Amino acid sequence: MAQGRRVERVAALIRKETSELLINGIRDERVHKGMVSITSVEVAGDLQHCKIFVSIFGEPNDQNEVMEGLEAASGFLRGELGRRLQMRRAPEVKFQLDRGLEKGTSVLGLLNQLEDQRQERGEIPPGSDELQPD
Repeated sequence: MAQGRRVERVAALIRKETSELLINGIRDERVHKGMVSITSVEVAGDLQHCKIFVSIFGEPNDQNEVMEGLEAASGFLRGELGRRLQMRRAPEVKFQLDRGLEKGTSVLGLLNQLEDQRQERGEIPPGSDELQPD
């Protein structure tokens, strides 16, 4: 159990330090083409590997460029994390695009369309917040 808490603490610290480095430390222009947000960090039990999930607000082409910039900066980021967290071996950093927010927005849009269609057919009254039995 203590190992699990340590992994969680390290993940939280990596998230915090990476956020600061995205703002002030990484000078690659590609990284600043879109608004980058760290959604979560997964650290392996041996603390040797970590996946940083990012959400990027912007055009798909810009998202690809931002991901390329993040991958290019992963070595720099690993070194900085090692120094800032004072770890014997800093974890190998891998970035992964988190599409959860996009999928959530898409699902909400589909639900709104379904509600509009049901209102047009008169199945539910307009503005009704209550669920109607089918």
